[in-house]
Amino acid sequence: MSKRYFVTGTDTEIGKTTIAAGLLCAARQRGLTTAGVKPVAAGCERTPDGLRNEDALALQGQSYPPLAYDLVNPVTLEAAIAPHIAAREEQVTLTAKGLAGACEAVFARGADLTLVEGAGGWCVPLNETELLSDLAIAHKLPVVLVVGMRLGCINHALLSCRAIAADGLQLAGWVANYVDPDMSRPEENLATLRHLIDAPCLGVVPRLACADAEEVAGFLDVSPLV
Repeated sequence: MSKRYFVTGTDTEIGKTTIAAGLLCAARQRGLTTAGVKPVAAGCERTPDGLRNEDALALQGQSYPPLAYDLVNPVTLEAAIAPHIAAREEQVTLTAKGLAGACEAVFARGADLTLVEGAGGWCVPLNETELLSDLAIAHKLPVVLVVGMRLGCINHALLSCRAIAADGLQLAGWVANYVDPDMSRPEENLATLRHLIDAPCLGVVPRLACADAEEVAGFLDVSPLV
């Protein structure tokens, strides 16, 4: 039976893609089929093939059987700013319904594990009335929360957990990803998160010099998801 999850984070730049790619890689190592989706990506580079986003390419690289880029990342925005601002400036219409429909094209392929990666944290606007989290709500996707381990992470993590629950979705698991090499009392913070978050910890990922999907997969347990 295929499993689908929405991957969000406690903030931006805390390694959602690194963890999502690692989870997909871990699933592939178990012989499972995989699909990664980045419904909207802001911060794309112009290439001969069109706009391309580094995070979306990483998810595409861990999708098996292979997926066309337009399926992985249906909405590309060039400016590396908040998606709703980039969309307005680039005259692109962003709606939860439109993104949900784009995801359905990937869901229809029935991969054993499909991960839909958000942008930033849980409450990222798409337009004047909708948030990106509305996409997860529309598909009733359980959520994987990536916690960027740095000062303030406990507050950010617990607020995110409360928001996810308030939106009626299940927190399927969380990952501690160390993003600040100088974080004070890291083990004590981790212990507090383990105590207060009522969901499986899928892994603790140290700060890596080269965080490729295969190396990250070694720190993750994909079993609770599949």
